[in-house]
Amino acid sequence: MVPLPADKDVRLAVVGLGYVGLPLAVAFAHRQSVIGFDIDAQRIEELSRGYDHTMEVESDELGVVSVNLTFTDQIEHLVDANVYVVTVPTPIDKYKRPDLSPLLSASRTVGQVLAPGDVVIYESTVYPGATEEDCVPVLEQVSGLTLNQDFSVGYSPERINPGDKEHRVADIRKVTSGSTPEAAAFIDALYNRVIRAGTHLAPAIRVAEAAKVIENTQRDVNIALVNELAMLFNKMGIDTQAVLDAAATKWNFLPFKPGLVGGHCIGVDPYYLTQKAQEMGYHPEMILAGRRTNDGMGEYVAAQVVQLMTKHRLQVVDSKVLILGLAFKENCPDLRNTRVVDVVHHLEQYNVDVHVHDPWVDAAEARHEYGLELDPAPAPGTFDAVVVAVAHDQFKALGASGIRRMLQPEGVIYDIKHILPRPESDGRL
Repeated sequence: MVPLPADKDVRLAVVGLGYVGLPLAVAFAHRQSVIGFDIDAQRIEELSRGYDHTMEVESDELGVVSVNLTFTDQIEHLVDANVYVVTVPTPIDKYKRPDLSPLLSASRTVGQVLAPGDVVIYESTVYPGATEEDCVPVLEQVSGLTLNQDFSVGYSPERINPGDKEHRVADIRKVTSGSTPEAAAFIDALYNRVIRAGTHLAPAIRVAEAAKVIENTQRDVNIALVNELAMLFNKMGIDTQAVLDAAATKWNFLPFKPGLVGGHCIGVDPYYLTQKAQEMGYHPEMILAGRRTNDGMGEYVAAQVVQLMTKHRLQVVDSKVLILGLAFKENCPDLRNTRVVDVVHHLEQYNVDVHVHDPWVDAAEARHEYGLELDPAPAPGTFDAVVVAVAHDQFKALGASGIRRMLQPEGVIYDIKHILPRPESDGRL
């Protein structure tokens, strides 16, 4: 085995500068020089002038680390690195199947510059076995090198929470692993340089991969349970939030809330686990049941809004409905896998004229990703219904009176996120 890099000789490159890669690159750049690589030339241009459109890193911090952090979209600039951290997306396709193409493409990129003694660390969420079964063969084929003879790999799952200014990358304990005991120790020590919360060294790469994918699968199943309860309590005429508040008085009650389950993690990761399970002849039931429930919430919410309008004798066909929020979570511009679009599309099937307003979201991105034209300034007194889909601070600040100013006199508010007191909304999840 070719020796691993000495601590003082580590030359780090982060491949993929999105919500995960950029904060990680910045964290390391406070300690050492880092190459930040991304195939998006516009992203590189923005970062080079100190602007992060994801709002995960402030311009001031980018300025502080600029002496150590170099941005590039040129593969040849990666040649000088000897440790590569891959932080690219791992989405699903339209059939809910894992799409490893960004990960395999990044592996081909790294393979072109991989040299003896180098280390490749993957952070992208995958199913157990993907690093060694899918990524390593690409690295070996492109580079002509052999794993654990010429180079090492590791897996350290990302734990970034987009929009969360309290739990930053350095403040969340990091799981680490490596393809050999020596590589695992090296990778663990590398992350310990910047992770104030410390690390947990897993005994194998597959253990670390599984640990990541079940984090969000567990949350998905719990939210599905609460969503199902919300639908049941609605039929019973019981306020779901009141039930949850009462149940939460017991110390070990888990405080999950009903809602639309989107984003790059919770709504995606379970499909990585179920795909691998099915390949092995095991057919998971609870995980897929939770996914079916959560994937159906957009249709359910749209039907509830239509029912609420009908109850208030509002004409549904050709009505105007305003959706407040498009991002997948509050106070964040992230549109990845937002399930608000499901509400929009199902309302449109009722021949509703749907308008969407979100002050956090880039209008061009909404148009590109979902074909939606955002309403930058909804006109007062215009809408038959307003659906509060995302709990942005701006919407909370409006309060019931501010939201009602957007409605026609008999219009109704449906509050998915429970940002209003129960008496101040006409319906809620």
